[in-house]
Amino acid sequence: MKYIVNSFVSIVVIFCISGFTSSTIDTSISKWERLGSRTVDFKLDKDVIHVGAKDGRFAKLKLAVTRGDLNMQKMRIEYHNGQVENINLKHNFSKRSSSRIIDIDGRKRIIKNIIFWYDTKNRSKKKALITVFGR
Repeated sequence: MKYIVNSFVSIVVIFCISGFTSSTIDTSISKWERLGSRTVDFKLDKDVIHVGAKDGRFAKLKLAVTRGDLNMQKMRIEYHNGQVENINLKHNFSKRSSSRIIDIDGRKRIIKNIIFWYDTKNRSKKKALITVFGR
């Protein structure tokens, strides 16, 4: 009888822990949506990520840099209604780093393009990959 009760209690505890852990992880990942990525070059450059009307309504952006280092100069957001928002980012990203959460004025406007100006100044032997997430 003790064996059955202990087994039952163990199963209930495992079920509760696994259910709590998976739901916590799923909700944190689902808050951010990947908008696009670009592999940067070894020079002063500009890249555009086209977001589009279907996915473009966001109030916050976040950048993630992987593979290599990157010296970000600025970011520009172009909306479908023709308005533009310039964001000074002047930041040196190391590989596996991310930006602060960037509040944008896009809640009622749809993002058309996100444009980046950056350079690597040969700080890295690998080309960096920049990915933009929206929420």
